[in-house]
Amino acid sequence: MASRRDQIRMSDGEVRTFLEEQLVMTVATIGPSGRPHLMPLWYVPDGSTLIGWTYAKSQKAKNLERDPRATVQVEDGVQYAELRGVMMECDVTLDRDAKPYGVRLFGRYAGELDQDVETLVEQQAAKRVGLRFTPTRTVTWDHSKLGGVY
Repeated sequence: MASRRDQIRMSDGEVRTFLEEQLVMTVATIGPSGRPHLMPLWYVPDGSTLIGWTYAKSQKAKNLERDPRATVQVEDGVQYAELRGVMMECDVTLDRDAKPYGVRLFGRYAGELDQDVETLVEQQAAKRVGLRFTPTRTVTWDHSKLGGVY
């Protein structure tokens, strides 16, 4: 008999679909005191990685400059039988050329980019860093696979 863990694990295809459906990930970095620093972040799935951007002076960016590792979680559901999620331990690359990240993010969240949005992205990019989250370990769960039996 398969373990409970095996029963709720998502396939690679299910993970890709789930990450495309969801819009916000929670990013955990290690703050200067050694405690986790959790923040929500918009993201774009990019193959096996996730990309985002943040203000270059943000605590998240400072933490990643000091220690380029993060854990991200994307989750959905309220009731136990609905809970689904993906948790990834990641190596993170910071990119000072943030405009391509902003273009991808605004394309996903705002739709087609008109000149006003492109100008906004250009202005914002000067203050931001691009983030590429490359998973080194992934854990998934989809409690709906249990069929209401716990």
